[in-house]
Amino acid sequence: MNLVASITLFSSVAVIFLIGLLASRTTNTSASFMEDYYLGGRSLGGFVLAMTMTATYGSASSFIGGPGVAYNEGLGWVLLSVIQVSTGYFTLMILGKRFAITAKKFKAITMVDFLKERYQSKWVVLLSSFSIIVFLFSAMAAQWIGGGRLIESITGLSYHSALLIFVLTVLIYVTFGGFRAVTLTDSIQGTIMIIGTVILLASIIIAGGGISSIMADLRAENPNLITPYGADGSLSPQYVSSFWILVGVGIVALPQIVVRAMSYKNTKSFHRALIIGTIVVGVIMLNMHLIGVFARPILPGVEVADTVIPLIALEVLPAWLAGIVLAAPLAAIMSTVDSLLLLVSSTIVKDVYLNYIQPTASKKKVRTLSMTITAILGLIVYLIAINPPDLIIWLNLYTIGGLEAAFIWPVVMGIYWKKGNKYGAIAAIITGFSSYILFQAFYPEPFGMHSVVSSIAISLIAYVGASLSLRNKVL
Repeated sequence: MNLVASITLFSSVAVIFLIGLLASRTTNTSASFMEDYYLGGRSLGGFVLAMTMTATYGSASSFIGGPGVAYNEGLGWVLLSVIQVSTGYFTLMILGKRFAITAKKFKAITMVDFLKERYQSKWVVLLSSFSIIVFLFSAMAAQWIGGGRLIESITGLSYHSALLIFVLTVLIYVTFGGFRAVTLTDSIQGTIMIIGTVILLASIIIAGGGISSIMADLRAENPNLITPYGADGSLSPQYVSSFWILVGVGIVALPQIVVRAMSYKNTKSFHRALIIGTIVVGVIMLNMHLIGVFARPILPGVEVADTVIPLIALEVLPAWLAGIVLAAPLAAIMSTVDSLLLLVSSTIVKDVYLNYIQPTASKKKVRTLSMTITAILGLIVYLIAINPPDLIIWLNLYTIGGLEAAFIWPVVMGIYWKKGNKYGAIAAIITGFSSYILFQAFYPEPFGMHSVVSSIAISLIAYVGASLSLRNKVL
């Protein structure tokens, strides 16, 4: 065990944990519990909104899995990853004021709330809830695994012990703190991420003898590592460009991101978040993936690529500083997993239980059920994460693509196209969901692109076709 690094890392986690618990005590008891627990009372300022979007989107995939793939593939994966710079900008610009105003008008607390009011259909609600629960379990498993891998690498504990420590920490503070605790800690975590990635990248460049020396070492090992095509030439232009949809524009359909667009305080906060979020995502994504590539000459032969970031930090930084810097990826993972837990919990409690099982449930019962469901979900995902894959990024990308295929058109067209109706939404969710799973299973790269592109195209055709042809039917 690296004792010094472990102490500084766990000290950072303890501070985050304390902030989460303190935030739970400041809950506005005069407001709706559901709105406060899941949306923070719609009162986020620009900086907090930008940081919570960044911290939620910047996950184990961005800080552990993505750099791990970059370690294997070289600069081609860096080129692919920087597409994510556009995520915050496109999300807020496409959803923006119109979505927030509509969501507030509908008194929507979740994305499914918005879809329910927009399309007035029980089947839209049930299909949406089912899709969210199915896909987000793999996303949450990826976060648990990433947190476990990071703690394992630093402390020397077994993976299962490290995983248990991570799970218990997250579950306690998100279960009792809710959305307000999550967004408050996200602001601190986002700041840690920026500072941590800059320090680590600079240290690696110094340890490698400068960028020119690192590039020469990469070229000597495999010239493809410094090309856009990946170590084995598998990153074709079609495949890389398809990531503009998967981790760029398509992010507007992710329920955990959509809920952020409901929660800003005013127009000034919205505009500030737009600028800050774009800059922060750009800095973090570029830095983290460059770190993955630049680590290869300094730390060759890493067998489990998901451990590259903690291992290289321990290699090039003093132990005490490595612990603090590694709080950045740990913070990102915690931010994402707590947001996903709240999202799935709200889907079960708000969108299914309160809508169709017990609409008159008391506030106390709703509060107890929300916290209980959140804790149970976390424990279920913990069991799933016990036997992890070598690279968690594929779990995360699978989830992102599935949610986008199911929801992008019901959300976006629901805002901008008045003729869109419940038949179109149902058709889009079913065709997007099913075609994506089938493509992933049997034909993962149609036309040389990621399968999300084909699934989104099919979903659009289904949405428009069903909206126009079935508008006079009864369902």
